[in-house]
Amino acid sequence: MKNNSQSVSEAIVKQGMLPLYFNASEEVTLEILRSVYKAGVRAIEYTNRGEAALRNFTKMVEVRNAEMPDLLLGIGTIKNLEQAENFLKAGADFFISPGFVPEVAAFLIAKDLFYSPGCMTPTEIIAAENAGVKFIKLFPGNMLGPDFLSGIKDIFPNLLFMPTGGVDTTKENIQSWYKAGVSAVGMGSKLISKPLMESRDYATIETETRKVLELIQTIK
Repeated sequence: MKNNSQSVSEAIVKQGMLPLYFNASEEVTLEILRSVYKAGVRAIEYTNRGEAALRNFTKMVEVRNAEMPDLLLGIGTIKNLEQAENFLKAGADFFISPGFVPEVAAFLIAKDLFYSPGCMTPTEIIAAENAGVKFIKLFPGNMLGPDFLSGIKDIFPNLLFMPTGGVDTTKENIQSWYKAGVSAVGMGSKLISKPLMESRDYATIETETRKVLELIQTIK
């Protein structure tokens, strides 16, 4: 699976949704990975939100290489260059941040790797665009809302947008974002919820993920 910036961007847009999660348990992390893969996911974000993140991610790469070679494995919540370097060494295919980090952008773009920073103002989006970013994460999505994107989309004709944070699994919510002009939606706790992880209900995670993937294909 190619992991240059354009290939990753195309894979996320084709899928229409980027699932994201973190769990401190290696076992739970790997079982969720297998569940969403079975549901049809071919690009997923693991978030760098705990001490176990790098260790778990390294194991995810091993499992991906052995069991799901066509899966793109990305890392989220990258806030500095050291984190980007560490996860690149661990095998990350793409990188996502909660905010725009110029040194991370420069490092990854120079290697033709996909980098999507979180932005919530036109100023931040302009800074990211000027740094060479092509794919903007609108974060937090539920605070900005589809109207925000509708209002600024024409200023940024060459950028792709993906809201993350509070995006719901309902047809109405996803449809409103697509009407506003997104290329994909990021889905975290509304899809892979804490209760489902705690109860290790992998079957429901798989079923719900498949439903959302199918729903998005009817909306796009």
